[in-house]
Amino acid sequence: MEILNESATQKEKFRISANKLLNNCFIVKKKEDTRNDYIFVVQNKALFIQYFDLLGYRLDVNETHGVVALTSINGTGRLKLKKIESILLLILRLLYIEKRAELSLNDEVIILIDEIHQKYNMLKLDAKPTLDKTMLKSTMSLFKRYNIITNIDSDFLMSDARIRIFPSILFAVTNDNITQMVDMINDKLNKYMKGGEQSDDEEVVQD
Repeated sequence: MEILNESATQKEKFRISANKLLNNCFIVKKKEDTRNDYIFVVQNKALFIQYFDLLGYRLDVNETHGVVALTSINGTGRLKLKKIESILLLILRLLYIEKRAELSLNDEVIILIDEIHQKYNMLKLDAKPTLDKTMLKSTMSLFKRYNIITNIDSDFLMSDARIRIFPSILFAVTNDNITQMVDMINDKLNKYMKGGEQSDDEEVVQD
């Protein structure tokens, strides 16, 4: 592979970026600690595609949204989410799309924790899981690890705490059409509201 002929510095940049993708699934241009990795991957896209193809992964580079995503070709290695985590992921996607419609492509999408609670409280579920601070914190930490969100305020459990949602939320479950995505999310939430989704776990986030 071409990387074998590169300098030690280039090899180190490749190693760091490749490991971030393997560990975090997404690299985001607008995220400060992954911006340089995003630029490096875009500049060396063919090399990364070749490398991950050998490992059984597909590399998707979306320069419109500034996201690099890693997906298992065989559909294995998906992160299995608990039901409440799946619901919160869908809520975040819905909030992202709603906010995105009001902003330019370059604007950041920022929500309040209270907005998540409002959406969650609208759901009418049988045996509805309790969205307490412990569950909210663990779920938000999980999504933060995968570069889907980040907290702006240090205490992000306060109702007025701000959460920044990255465009990687659009690729956590693939869908090429945003309109279809909105319909899919609303349909999924409606099924939850009717108690139609009873499984405790769902495979949602790609890994």
